[in-house]
Amino acid sequence: MNLIVCRDRLEQGVQQLEQPLSKRIVDQLLEYLLLLDKWNKAYNLTAVRDPFDMVSRHLLDSLSIAPFIRGKRLIDVGSGGGLPGIVLAILNPEKKIDLLDSNGKKTRFLFQVKTALNLNHVEVHHCRVEAHQPNQRYDAVVSRAFASLSDMVQGSRHLLVDKGRFFAMKGLYPQQELSELEKGYKVEACHELVVPFEEGKRHLIELSTLQDPSN
Repeated sequence: MNLIVCRDRLEQGVQQLEQPLSKRIVDQLLEYLLLLDKWNKAYNLTAVRDPFDMVSRHLLDSLSIAPFIRGKRLIDVGSGGGLPGIVLAILNPEKKIDLLDSNGKKTRFLFQVKTALNLNHVEVHHCRVEAHQPNQRYDAVVSRAFASLSDMVQGSRHLLVDKGRFFAMKGLYPQQELSELEKGYKVEACHELVVPFEEGKRHLIELSTLQDPSN
């Protein structure tokens, strides 16, 4: 892995996103990239094999949603290799960020990242989303991995505080998925994302519930 080339790519992308980052944050993002590349060889964390491509498809893709995510307590559901949760955690050391995945290999990797990067505000959960019963619910549920919006909101609705938000990362605008949502959900916003060096369409769908999730 050519760390200098990856750093240049990351810094160019950050400039395009107009998100100034400290050297500490850039260093941590690259340390995470090194771990992702190393563990990917054995754990198959991502289909993207080239770290240079991981910069845009994973790091910059996750950074592109950062301006829209609100709340002090967040959970990344189906976190996989830590996207976008680890990136959001590196950016926001003042927030409480939980990472949840049902795959044991992936949660072991996430715990390794948490330890290596001293992300003490991060907690890793190895379970299915339906089985996760936190002591305190979250301000936001974030996901990049769910197959559909309907699966996301139905599976994780119990995790959300009243007036909380679901944030779903999608490619093309998910018109069909939105039309299949049950009543009780409101589309608060659809943010069209521009990910540096990536040509494909990207969107962040922001949803809320029309009633308290405990009802």
